[in-house]
Parts: sequence; C-alpha cells; structure tokens
Amino acid sequence: MKSCLIIFSTTDGHTKKICERIFNILSDTHKIKILDLSGAYFEDLSNYNIIIVGASIRYGKHKKELYEFISRNRRTLEKTETCFFSVNAVARKSEKNSPSTNPYMKKFLKQSGWIPDHTEVFAGEIDYKKYKFFDKHIIRFIMWLSGGPTDTSRKYDFTNWYNVQLFADRLINK
Repeated sequence: MKSCLIIFSTTDGHTKKICERIFNILSDTHKIKILDLSGAYFEDLSNYNIIIVGASIRYGKHKKELYEFISRNRRTLEKTETCFFSVNAVARKSEKNSPSTNPYMKKFLKQSGWIPDHTEVFAGEIDYKKYKFFDKHIIRFIMWLSGGPTDTSRKYDFTNWYNVQLFADRLINK
C-alpha cells in the first residue's frame, strides 16, 4: 500500500474541504495523512510515496509560506511523486480552468521552480457571509470587475466536485 501525504494551504477552508474529499477517495487504497502547511514543516516527507499539495489564492497570490515550504523541501519533492493543485475563483471560467491556462498555476510554477508530476486547477468558493468587512468588499469589487457574482448575502461554490473525483481516481490508477 502506497503512503500518501496531503498538504493544504487554505485561507477560508475551501482548499481543506477539497483535500478532505481527496483523502476520503484515496483512503481505501493508500496509507494516508493530511496536514495543513504549518504542520507539514515538521513532517519527514521522505516517508511518503506520493505528496499532494493543494493551495488557495487570495488577492492573486499563493501564500508566501507555500513558496518557503517548496524551497525548503525541494530536493525531497523532486525525488517523490508529487501533485500540486491551485484553488482559485478565476478557474470558474472555462478558459482558465486547466493548469496550462490558469494564470495562477503558471505564475506559481514559474516562481517556485518546482515541477510537480501532476498538476490541477480547481475553482474555489466565494462565501461573502464568512468574510470580514474589508475582504467582503474587495472580493465583491474583484468579482464585479471579472464578471463574477456580487450578491454579498450568498455563498458561491464554483468547485467541480466531479473533477476532484477524477483527479483522485487518476492517482489510484497510477
């Protein structure tokens, strides 16, 4: 049984939900552990056959700590089968929902210098009710500019959960 580590970097919890779904799918076929990014700093990555990293975008950027983690663990990541996925609201658009067309994925790969074995992009979630005043209105403005939903009384889950299932299934069948 292969061992798998899932690491998530999330701002509002949606990337964690995606990682938990992947965890549930893989748990029958893999010895699996899930950690947030800060917990992964203390984990021996060489103990795993597969490492999956999922990270969210906020205001156009992945967290600085994600880049630090990749830099610190680059040698181990390059010796291990790895997957990286980015979660962002831009991926709700069909022309920006693949690793080759998503601007945040392209930017991450270029800036990190890491080349994962598998990449994926998932559309995220906008939950206006969860945000503090400043974030709510900045995100609403960004959504208005990009043609997204602006009703701040609602939550919008753009994630294609079937694609999350397919991503995990591809890992099972490797």
